Amino acid sequence: MASLKKAVQFSRTGKPSDVVEIIELETPEIRSGTVLIDIEAAAINPSHLLTLSGGYGVQPDLPAIPGAEGIGKIIEVGDGVTNVNVGDRIMIPPYSGTWRQQVVVDADKIEVTFPSEGNPMQMAMIMANPPTAWLLLKTVVNLKPGDWLIQNAANSAVGQYIMQLSHIYNFKTVNVVRREGLDNLISQSKGDICVIDGPDLGERVKEKTNGAKIKLAIDAVAGDSTQYLADSIADNARIANYGLLSGEPCKLSPEDIIFRNISLNGVWLTMWLRGRNSTKDQRASVYNELRNYIIEGKMHAQIEATYTLENIKDAVEHAMRQRNGKIIILPNG
Repeated sequence: MASLKKAVQFSRTGKPSDVVEIIELETPEIRSGTVLIDIEAAAINPSHLLTLSGGYGVQPDLPAIPGAEGIGKIIEVGDGVTNVNVGDRIMIPPYSGTWRQQVVVDADKIEVTFPSEGNPMQMAMIMANPPTAWLLLKTVVNLKPGDWLIQNAANSAVGQYIMQLSHIYNFKTVNVVRREGLDNLISQSKGDICVIDGPDLGERVKEKTNGAKIKLAIDAVAGDSTQYLADSIADNARIANYGLLSGEPCKLSPEDIIFRNISLNGVWLTMWLRGRNSTKDQRASVYNELRNYIIEGKMHAQIEATYTLENIKDAVEHAMRQRNGKIIILPNG
């Protein structure tokens, strides 16, 4: 008789903490070419909250199990599986619904494996934020060692990874935050300069960088903050937007667009994951690079709290608040 396992489900969209509920599911059937995974850890990302509220770019059919990333160990393999074995720790393929205790996935979709030792909570965050940071640094502007970039929401997980990757690649970073008291976090993440966002950002950035010509601005906030970044960068530079924490459209002056040739680009990880602008081999190469940095301790994100599935409403409420680290779900305790 199949055992019952817990999972989070949402059958409607709305306030994220209101729409999530705990259900019990029978252990899925293991078919040829599939594997059964015990999920060790899964992150709560802004994109998950947007999905629960109905505002993400791709919405699942309802009811659905949220969670697009996580780490787990294979406990059973189906016939014909040769690329992984029982006991392997793997990055769960994207969009498998990871806010649950167990999941069945196609073995041929598994692209990243991890050693059995190490911190599963750091490994659980590899799918979304680290490659987003990589895409922002590597696909918008051709940065060279010594070049400057500026980013807002620098204390976010993506922001931390951007600083750490920039340190590895020898890029210089100006890191914009929206409140005092984050200098230590920026320093620990290998950031070069920490500044508070505001209308006079451009003047303060020029002063702190001695007028460095900043080629790339990375925008997670939108609204007025997009213009503040434009005020801080060189002519012919680019702004890469990947978020809307302000809830407002990006604001950018026509004078900057026309006379300074400032351009605004969107960067969306989902397109890359789904092969719209990447191949499986390219994704594997990027993930292998990022995995090694995580294993070596060169990349990590602060974790503020962990929750079990039973406390999912509290976990989602916590993720919606201002905080200094990630919220991690531990589905099996």
